[in-house]
Amino acid sequence: MPKRGRKYKEAASKVDRERAYSPKEAIDLAKETSFAKFDETVDLHLRLGVDPRHADQQVRGVVVLPHGLGKTVRVLVFAEGDDARMAEQAGADFVGSDELIQQIQKGWLEFDLAIAVPSMMGKVGRLGRILGPRGLMPSPKAGTIAQPDQLPALINEARLGRVEFRVDRTANLHVPIGKVSFEAEKLLDNMASVMDAVKRARPAAVKGRYIRNIALTSCMGPGIKMDVAEASDMEVA
Repeated sequence: MPKRGRKYKEAASKVDRERAYSPKEAIDLAKETSFAKFDETVDLHLRLGVDPRHADQQVRGVVVLPHGLGKTVRVLVFAEGDDARMAEQAGADFVGSDELIQQIQKGWLEFDLAIAVPSMMGKVGRLGRILGPRGLMPSPKAGTIAQPDQLPALINEARLGRVEFRVDRTANLHVPIGKVSFEAEKLLDNMASVMDAVKRARPAAVKGRYIRNIALTSCMGPGIKMDVAEASDMEVA
């Protein structure tokens, strides 16, 4: 176990580890126990009753948070010619083809979302080993392989707070829902949108209890256990 500092221990002392908090209580407590000097991200962590080793039990989806993530999203688009001009006009931060691929192969990764038009995937496929582990590889399931006329809407979604989630090998989901500085109601709205998307992404092959445990944390703060039933019943405003 890592050694915890004084500030973390003081924050953790405010959390009852035996209690399952309501979504509103958990958000208020996450804000109260945030102690970093920067504006911490608030993360939702879900333990799912799935077996990620099976292809028919993968959980993956995309949600656009109604109040965004509170950060600037840097969008890269792999495109050429007229498609590249359309991406630039739509506001992409980085647009290109071979030169961008070469930069990434050399270690450049200063972007948060990568989109590709279908004609580019033959070249972009070379980056699978670099972008895949980081969750940046364009893919049909993530909706990040797009026709040129879809680029403006997709780039706009990214600006508004588009978040992709995917179950990891330990059957957990980790999804950011905003910043500690957000008003509690905005974090609640974002959380409700995430919970709705996760429920809709339930694989048909999963039997029994789908969402088993939920915790909320600021990125530096202690985990706060949430009431699964109350969180699952949240409705999108």
